[in-house]
Amino acid sequence: MGQVKGKVALVTGAASGIGKATALTLAREGASVMVTDVAADGPHGVAREIADFGGKAQALQQDTTDESGWQEVIAATLMAFGKLDVLVNNAGIAISGSIETFSLDDWRRQCAVNIDGVFLGVKHAIPAMRDSGGGSIINLSSIAGLRGNRSGLAGYSATKGAVRLFTKCAALEFAADKIRVNSVHPGIIETPIWDAILPTGEQGRNRGDLNQRAVQTVPNGVLGQPQDIANGILFLASDASAYMSGSELVIDAGVTAG
Repeated sequence: MGQVKGKVALVTGAASGIGKATALTLAREGASVMVTDVAADGPHGVAREIADFGGKAQALQQDTTDESGWQEVIAATLMAFGKLDVLVNNAGIAISGSIETFSLDDWRRQCAVNIDGVFLGVKHAIPAMRDSGGGSIINLSSIAGLRGNRSGLAGYSATKGAVRLFTKCAALEFAADKIRVNSVHPGIIETPIWDAILPTGEQGRNRGDLNQRAVQTVPNGVLGQPQDIANGILFLASDASAYMSGSELVIDAGVTAG
């Protein structure tokens, strides 16, 4: 307990899935957390959960593609908690489709959320972290950002590959400021993002498809959970990873090992 005690964290896309698990985990481990999401009500519910177990949190609606919104969220975090130590750029979307039929509008929308949002988060967090004497930035990529695939995710893979290399560049650029920047690469994790990738229909079908995908592609056949990723993010947010920057933390039960 207390692995990030006294730290202040900002987690985007935190109304559900990996973002929610991360916000709850960081708060349980002693961090004060600013919870944001594009969904109007979602982040407030997470903040209430944190308050219920005695943690410290505030919530804001945020469109991570909006630069002025980033400035407002950073300012609100500093106003509420006095500093910023940890940024988790978790917000992201997945739009599947063949390259031949993929629309330019969908391509640009996915890039805006998955790349522009990460860029803006890093850009506007840096001054606050520098003033705090350093910090840790954690950018959510994917195993889809490490290798190609045939499942209609070329656009998604392109954005997550961009996050991976952008993270390395940021790590080098801000090393002298004692700001660490790492990327996290989840495997097949049970989160709402799969609703945009796998077929949906009758109740429970998406979960069934996702379990089958895990059985077919994960060496141990087990579907990952958001907490599995939150645990890795906690490590990167904590001082236990003080000598780690510009790295890729792959959490996939061995999917990319072969």
